[in-house]
Amino acid sequence: MLEKNIDLNGKRVFVTGAAGFIGSYLCMELLKEFADIKILGIDSMNDYYDVGIKEDRLKKIAAMLGCAGRNDLGEYGVPASVSGTEKFSFVKGNIADKEALDKIFAEFKPEVVVNLAAQAGVRYSIENPYAYVESNLIGFCNILEACRHSLDKASEEYKGVEHLVYASSSSVYGSNKKIPYSTDDKVDNPVSLYAATKKSNELLAHSYSKLYGIPSTGLRFFTVYGPAGRPDMAYFGFTNKLVKGEGIKIFNYGNCKRDFTFVDDIVEGIVNVMQVAPSENENGVKYKVYNIGNNDPVNLLDFVDILQQELIRAGVLPEDYDFESHKELVPMQPGDVEVTYADVTPLANDFGFKPSTPLREGLRKFAEWYKEYYK
Repeated sequence: MLEKNIDLNGKRVFVTGAAGFIGSYLCMELLKEFADIKILGIDSMNDYYDVGIKEDRLKKIAAMLGCAGRNDLGEYGVPASVSGTEKFSFVKGNIADKEALDKIFAEFKPEVVVNLAAQAGVRYSIENPYAYVESNLIGFCNILEACRHSLDKASEEYKGVEHLVYASSSSVYGSNKKIPYSTDDKVDNPVSLYAATKKSNELLAHSYSKLYGIPSTGLRFFTVYGPAGRPDMAYFGFTNKLVKGEGIKIFNYGNCKRDFTFVDDIVEGIVNVMQVAPSENENGVKYKVYNIGNNDPVNLLDFVDILQQELIRAGVLPEDYDFESHKELVPMQPGDVEVTYADVTPLANDFGFKPSTPLREGLRKFAEWYKEYYK
């Protein structure tokens, strides 16, 4: 196992996509685990999906910190500043806005950066490619430049960014036939613009690590799910349609397999990685990439069957729900892949950890949250 070389207690941590699914869970876990940590979150709060869910995630962070009743809070119920005086503060903004980002780095002086802000989704990249260019390419380049210049301005008081952790995706494996997917595999065959932007992030991070010495770690997430997740994800979309009595389409005639990873496992992995900035590899680069997946792909038909059982159990669907009449098996969609399957051996070896939440347990927590959230 690798030894920790970053103590997050007392550190200033900048989290992009802080109102997002993974970002909000990460902020809450960091606040629980590290007493003196200071977190600045940023999110564009765009309407790619229901903004209300993003607002509620921020309100949950605010409630956790006991912010209720204060009159100096921002529009989302949390302190709005870049000064770093609060345990958690939030700025509504876009990482593609270089001027705003540079201001944050100049005033907040982050020591650890976790970049989770991105335009997500495979199918939406076909409809709106420029959203991916703006957030995933321009935005990520702005993050790298800000990290680079933080090192230029290093002093006794502020050493600059000590570790950049960023979200990649299992989508980078594209049409690879070899499974399970290993970070040693070539990933030169993306089948969507989203996948291409994520692979570009890895290449950009490598070059900045080589040129400027920025320690960076990329994390390839595998189909993250859980309570308060993204409504565009299959399990959430299926639930919304079933509740309305609408039919659901199961692609590739149900023959796709996905390595579904519960959000708590993803967050535990991120927190572990944040505390270990990579040392120089054989190429003289402070750079690592890991898979974070459940290491247990599930057939999509089995997944949907477990989902409907848990929705009935939670009272989201009635016990006599006619599921068979609401599902339709259809061909593969453009940009999709048949199987995702993570080799997490390096993660386990380096951190003594790998995701382990059983699918049924994770979907049960989602179904219970859905019942409570939508009443």
